[in-house]
Amino acid sequence: MSVRIKLIFFLTLILVGAFISLSLFNYNVTRKNVRNEIVNSSLPLTRDNIYSEIQAGLMRPIFVSSLMANDTFLKDWAENGEHGLEKIERYLTEIQNKYGFFSSFFVSASTGRYYYPGGVLKTVSTQDAHDVWYYDFVKSGEKYALDVDSNEAANNILTIFINHRLLDADGNLLGVTGVGLKMDNVSQLLDRFSKKFGKTIFLVDTKGLVQAHHQVEMIEKVNIRDMPGLGEIASQVLNTSGDPKTYEFKAGGDKLFLTARYIPELEWLLIVEQSENAALISAKSNFVRTLLIGAAATLLIVLLSVLTVNHYQLRLELQAETDELTGLANRRAFEKRVDSAFSAFARNSRPFALILLDLDGFKQVNDIYGHLEGDGVLKKIAEIVARSAGESDFCARWGGDEFILLADGDTDRGVALAENIREAVEQAGICNDLNGGSKGRDVSVTVSSGVAGYMVGDTLDSLTRRADQAMYASKKSGKNRVELGKRE
Repeated sequence: MSVRIKLIFFLTLILVGAFISLSLFNYNVTRKNVRNEIVNSSLPLTRDNIYSEIQAGLMRPIFVSSLMANDTFLKDWAENGEHGLEKIERYLTEIQNKYGFFSSFFVSASTGRYYYPGGVLKTVSTQDAHDVWYYDFVKSGEKYALDVDSNEAANNILTIFINHRLLDADGNLLGVTGVGLKMDNVSQLLDRFSKKFGKTIFLVDTKGLVQAHHQVEMIEKVNIRDMPGLGEIASQVLNTSGDPKTYEFKAGGDKLFLTARYIPELEWLLIVEQSENAALISAKSNFVRTLLIGAAATLLIVLLSVLTVNHYQLRLELQAETDELTGLANRRAFEKRVDSAFSAFARNSRPFALILLDLDGFKQVNDIYGHLEGDGVLKKIAEIVARSAGESDFCARWGGDEFILLADGDTDRGVALAENIREAVEQAGICNDLNGGSKGRDVSVTVSSGVAGYMVGDTLDSLTRRADQAMYASKKSGKNRVELGKRE
C-alpha cells in the first residue's frame, strides 16, 4: 500500500470517526429539543414569512383592480355604449404591461362582452361553464373577490383573478374588471419555500380543497379531508380563524406537525407541514457540517476544488460566448444580451435598436485572395465595429460576413451609429494591404446596414427580420448604405 493511499485512508478514518462520534453526541442532545423547535420556532416563522409574501404579492393587484374600478375612462367608455374597441384594447394592454400582470379584463354588464388586451374574447353566457364565476360574483354583491380559474385568453392557464365591480355614479353595475396572476407564480413561491425550509406548504379553501400547491396536479383536485392522517384532524384545521394554531398527527409511520393561518384577503388557509423524521435528519446533517474537525479538512478541499473548477468554468464560458476568429461576442451571447434588453424595456421603457451589417465585396476577397486573407478582413471589420460602438452598445458576429449590434437608444441613434461604422470601413481601405497592395485596390470592401428599433410585441426574430430586410434594401439601392427597417 503506497504512502498516498495510507494517508488518504487514515485521514478518511479520522474524519469519519470524528463525524460519527460528534454527530451521535449532538443528535442525542438535540433530539429532545426538536419538537419545541418545530412547534415554537420553525413552523411559525415559515408560516408568517410566507403569509407576508402572499399578502405583499396580492395587495398590488388588488389595489390596481380597485384603480380600474374607479377609473373615469373605463366608466365613461362603458356608459357611452362601448364605442371604439381600440380604446379598451389599449387601456387593458397598458394596465397589463405597466404592472406586469398576466391578464387584464373587463366584462360589460350591458352587452356581456368579455374584453381583454386582444379585443373581445367572447360574450359571457349562463350556459357556459367558464362564465359561472361572473354570475356568481355579480350575485354575491361583494365589492371585489379573488377567484382561481383557467384563463381562456391564455390557453386555459390556471390563474388567480382579482374581480372588481365597476359601478356608475348611481351605484348601478356597469360590469366587472380586474387583473389576473399566474397560479404558477404562487406555486413557485410555495415550491421555493418548501425546498428552502424542508416543509410542505400549500393553500386550501374553507372547504378543504387545495387551491395552491407546488405539485400543480393537486390544485382543485385534492381535499385535505381525504389525505392520510391529516383527514382525521381536517375539521379542526378548517375551523382555524383568528390566531394561527398548531396541530399534530401521524401518517405513514411518521409524526407530523402542522400549523394553519387564515388569509382573509383570499378566504383561504395557509398550511405548513413539518415531518419530525425530516427535522431529525436535517439536524444530524447540520451538526456534522458544523463540526470543527471536519470543517477544517472540508473547507480546504472545497476551496481547492472551487478555485480549480471556477478557473476552467470561466474559460469555458468565455469560449462558449466568444467568436473565435474576431474576438467579438457570438450569436449565443448576443441573444442573451437581447433578452436582457427586452427585460429592461419592460421595466423602464428604455429604447434600443438593432443594427445588422453585411460586407459588400467580401466574396471577391475570398475568391481572389483566399479564405485566409478573408479572415484577416473580418478581423479588421470587427475591430472597426468594436471601436465605433459605445460602452452601452453590444456587438457580435452574427455569422459568415454579417455583424450585429444592439444599440442603446432610439432608431436615430442606431442609424447614426451604423453610418459611423459605414464611413469608418469605407475610409479604412481594408483591401489596400492585400498581397502587398498590388491587387488589393481592385477590390473594395464596404458595409450595407439595416437598422430596426424595438417596438412593443417584438421578438428577436421579428426584430432581426426587419433589420435584415432593411439591410437587403440597402444592398439593392447600391450597397454601402444604411437603411431603416419598417414595421411589418
